Amino acid sequence: MITVALAKGGLLKDSVRRFAAAGLDFSSLLDPVNRQLRVESACGSARALLVRNADVPVYVAYGQAQLGVVGYDVLREHALPVAQLVDLGFGGCRMSVAVKASSGYRQAVDLPAHCRVASKFTRCAQEYFAALDLPVELIHLAGSVELGPITGMSEAIVDLVATGRTLEENGLIAIEDLFHSTARLVGHPLSMRLDHGPLQALVDRLAALSPAAPTAPAPSTPVPNSPVPSIAVAT
Repeated sequence: MITVALAKGGLLKDSVRRFAAAGLDFSSLLDPVNRQLRVESACGSARALLVRNADVPVYVAYGQAQLGVVGYDVLREHALPVAQLVDLGFGGCRMSVAVKASSGYRQAVDLPAHCRVASKFTRCAQEYFAALDLPVELIHLAGSVELGPITGMSEAIVDLVATGRTLEENGLIAIEDLFHSTARLVGHPLSMRLDHGPLQALVDRLAALSPAAPTAPAPSTPVPNSPVPSIAVAT
């Protein structure tokens, strides 16, 4: 049986719709009264795990799910050893540097060296500012990073931006984009290699339904000095 890890939140509805179009009905996950975290498809050939967005590549990397749907931002931030298979095209947003509109900063290189930058995505932020050769002090926040510049704790933030409305309503503006993010179908590399057809057939059906262009590169190997998950394939 194929196991798929699906993220709670904004990607769930589109993920369920896309799998339904590919022949797997996980619509019970959208039922407001549903409390099950693992459900079988109506046809009985697959099951879905309902997990937090950041945990999707973890379940896939450790083999408890052969496939998963997760934002490209999560893949960039956590850099787990999963295979990126298809850009599904929905859930579009961008990872951006934002500052107070009144600050006068209009590009990232305008920020002073060693300034403070708040973010939930500190790996992405660190890589970006390192590429600019601009040393900054990163502050990890779990949410409401917009408060960093508002309270004066940080000069800037790095965060996901969809419409920009939240930034605007809090007196902030995005000054540069790190990258664009959409939902990606990821797979467990060993499961893909050992597949005798059904798994790849599902991937092909999902790819045929996707309007997106070929995927941008994403980490598919372990980060140096990070632990490599042991091989365990869900059955």
